[in-house]
Amino acid sequence: MTGQRWEGLLARFGQLTVAVVGDSCLDVWLDGPARGLAREGVVPVVKVEQEAYAPGGGANAARGVAALGGRVRFVSVVGDDEEGRQARRLLLAQGVPDDLVVTAQDRRTVAKRRLTCRGQLVARFDSGDTDRLSEEAEERVVEAVRRAVDGADAVLAADYACGLFTPRVREELARAAREQGALLVVDAHDVRDWAGLHPDVVTPDAEEIELVLDLDGKTAFTRDRLGFLEAASAQLRGLSGAGAVVATLDRDGALVLPRDGAPWHVPTEPVAAAVGAGAGDAFAAALVLSLAAGAQLPDAAQVGCAASGVVVRRPGTPVCRAVDLRAALQHAAPLHLGRERLAALVEDARALGKRIVFTNGCFDVLHAGHVAYLDAARKLGDLLIVGVNGDESVRRLKGPDRPVNGVEDRVAVLAGLSAVDSVVVFDGDSPTDLLQVIRPDVYAKGGDYTEDMLREAPLVRELGGEVRIVDYVEDRSTSELLRRVRRTSPPSAEQA
Repeated sequence: MTGQRWEGLLARFGQLTVAVVGDSCLDVWLDGPARGLAREGVVPVVKVEQEAYAPGGGANAARGVAALGGRVRFVSVVGDDEEGRQARRLLLAQGVPDDLVVTAQDRRTVAKRRLTCRGQLVARFDSGDTDRLSEEAEERVVEAVRRAVDGADAVLAADYACGLFTPRVREELARAAREQGALLVVDAHDVRDWAGLHPDVVTPDAEEIELVLDLDGKTAFTRDRLGFLEAASAQLRGLSGAGAVVATLDRDGALVLPRDGAPWHVPTEPVAAAVGAGAGDAFAAALVLSLAAGAQLPDAAQVGCAASGVVVRRPGTPVCRAVDLRAALQHAAPLHLGRERLAALVEDARALGKRIVFTNGCFDVLHAGHVAYLDAARKLGDLLIVGVNGDESVRRLKGPDRPVNGVEDRVAVLAGLSAVDSVVVFDGDSPTDLLQVIRPDVYAKGGDYTEDMLREAPLVRELGGEVRIVDYVEDRSTSELLRRVRRTSPPSAEQA
């Protein structure tokens, strides 16, 4: 399994312009060894040996977009002070233009200073103004928003509740995104502030979800966060006004809650508790670029989880670079391909002269017969795309007690096979629509079929492809396997 299947998506990042509008701060990290306890109180004395500075908050999200190869326009406000000037210098050094960053004479730049002892957080002390912008600064920010969104492919609002997002700034940003036809993703401390503006996607974390759903003191959420959010998905979408919610849940990965369709869990590899900041910014930057590049929400959330996984393992306020993301996705497979993303993948493969093979099935209980035929199909070309029947489609084809495994599980298992390059879900009984998008060089099916049995065969030939029947492993059938399991299962208490 390689990361090549992600290359087409990641390559598009460099073609995209993202307007990032967000609260800025200066992150300061002071670290060193402990030198005993202070005489003034029971606190450690830390001999500071290292100092690190980074743009934080929305500025860090802008850094994240630039680090992943996207073109970024950043709108924010800083004070006319050394912290503001230092934040701007750091932005410029990391490829983020500061021409749309407003300097407010009456405002102090927010600074977050963290003291760590050999990586262990000892204290954090904040300074700066977080009250609402003055009317003069607000007017300048509104004008900067208009310039930033003009011609942008996507908009990311990083609302840290530090005073930048007045009602007027929010409204202007949403209006400009709608007029431009740009995707609007909101990463906000309180998504309820955006409810009337109907963003496309919001990305609250666990703490923000507790705030929005008023979960203080309730244990159901902490016991089963995924199950709780699946049940509360409609409420969360309603309170945020968003088309979709992507909840980021640290060790539990991300949970995609779309407007239509079932929730989709994107797992992540847990890491030890970290002091570093910016994982949420990295997630948001990778998510918005992926969506703007044509990825479906589950794919985009997986890319976001990969980016945040890179950042959370590092101290300070780091970013995930494109090379880091490629390495993190090295063994990952797309969870779901939509028509637009599928067409782009096929186009990229053809441009490289690759021979495309397509096959399809329910793949309800994956067995040796499936594996053998998928291996054989893959050898017929350079890229194997597998179409998987959705759950309703399986029920129509196989009966009301099927599928045994839901589509999310079936896709995950298939995507883990080395022979499979991409997986796409379809809801019809026949993959006709997929064939028209893919136009495969080879349409492969297992040896339990003949070409005359395949109603798709004439369409494949019409599209310039050939139909191949690959070797079939005898005595390997999901239906037969389930019959054997049911025959050997002990009787239930009622039957006994």
